[in-house]
Amino acid sequence: MKNKKYLPAAIIMYLNYFVHGVGCSVLGQATIKATLANAWGVDAMKITAISAALGLGRLIALPFAGPLSDKMGRKISTMVGSLSYAVYLLGLMFAFNAGTNGGYTIAYTCAVIGGIANSFLDTGIYPALGEIFTSAKGVATMGIKFAISVSQMFLAGFLGFCAAPIIVNGVQATFDLNGTSVLLNNYNKLFWICGLAYLVLGVAIFFMPLPDGESTEKKEGLIEGIKNANFTIESIAMIAIGFTCTGTFQLWLNCAQNFAVSNAGWETPAVMQTYYSTACLVVLVGTAFLTKWIKDVKFILVYPVICLITLIVVRIMPSQATLSIGAALIGGFASGGLLQIATSVCNEIFPKIKGTVTALVMIMSSLCNYTLLQAASGMTPAGVMTMNIVLTAVGVLLGLFVNMRYSKLVGDAE
Repeated sequence: MKNKKYLPAAIIMYLNYFVHGVGCSVLGQATIKATLANAWGVDAMKITAISAALGLGRLIALPFAGPLSDKMGRKISTMVGSLSYAVYLLGLMFAFNAGTNGGYTIAYTCAVIGGIANSFLDTGIYPALGEIFTSAKGVATMGIKFAISVSQMFLAGFLGFCAAPIIVNGVQATFDLNGTSVLLNNYNKLFWICGLAYLVLGVAIFFMPLPDGESTEKKEGLIEGIKNANFTIESIAMIAIGFTCTGTFQLWLNCAQNFAVSNAGWETPAVMQTYYSTACLVVLVGTAFLTKWIKDVKFILVYPVICLITLIVVRIMPSQATLSIGAALIGGFASGGLLQIATSVCNEIFPKIKGTVTALVMIMSSLCNYTLLQAASGMTPAGVMTMNIVLTAVGVLLGLFVNMRYSKLVGDAE
């Protein structure tokens, strides 16, 4: 660690992503999607388009969020991200209350703001943690995913604690989910608590010391930095992995439970989230240890191969057993820090424009979120699973190419 005085700031940054774990996955839960769809008068798969709006917001902000982080400092970027994320979560609360009177439109707009917030968090926190934990940058960025996964693992408990039943004329309200009567709950407490948490974190980071401005080296401007970055086909392939590895876990996270209901007859697949998050934590810890002996770039090939095999098996033989195992494997090897490792490798390749290159990887990730989840909102769950197989296969090919040419990438960086 560069300096112990930065530890409080690092803790606040990880807490940002702990709360983000709820914000980025709550709309992917089958029961919540059905609840919101019922409140807004739309089909459950249309809620996936709200998740896609997060990607749209990231696409809007990332082109300038990265350069602003490099120029104005990580603290400002993180603070803007935290406060904007509070707007997103508190906005979902108002959207839920609005119901069919514009609730879906409000939620979509707030999700765009949430994506913008996520852009500022990513381009502020990823480089900042690398600057704080200089001797373990890969592990530091994987800690972000660890914080997200811990939050997601306890998501079901959070929902149970925060959701209060809606009473109509003295009777607990219900709605029909694929022939099953489901209690209609009010999730406003969850959105309210998380929104307030982000307000506190946004204010707290302002008072914390960070390495911003300690370097006497003159920073390059955006255009100059990109001109001197020496982008090659290999480095472009590396950045493109931000698209494929994101798609693998986002398509699963947002649509696998619907696939379990429609193709495997699993009426209550919510436990898949627990398998997913628990495996993610286990693999994160294991990967953190393995990075001491294995280069980060190796993981961007091996992990997608495991995911591809898993998706093919689940698609061909859908059952409660294969989906449970699949949730664990996808959670572990797609969501278990792969995007963070890819970002860390890119920062290694472009050390002078870390904020900007983080933005480039996240732009690809966001492009994936918006385009693929938007497409998924109009597809059947089985069709989404097939699309995920194709996407992951492309990721395997990119990972293979980058590994074959890694020496050239390192040479270009030097």
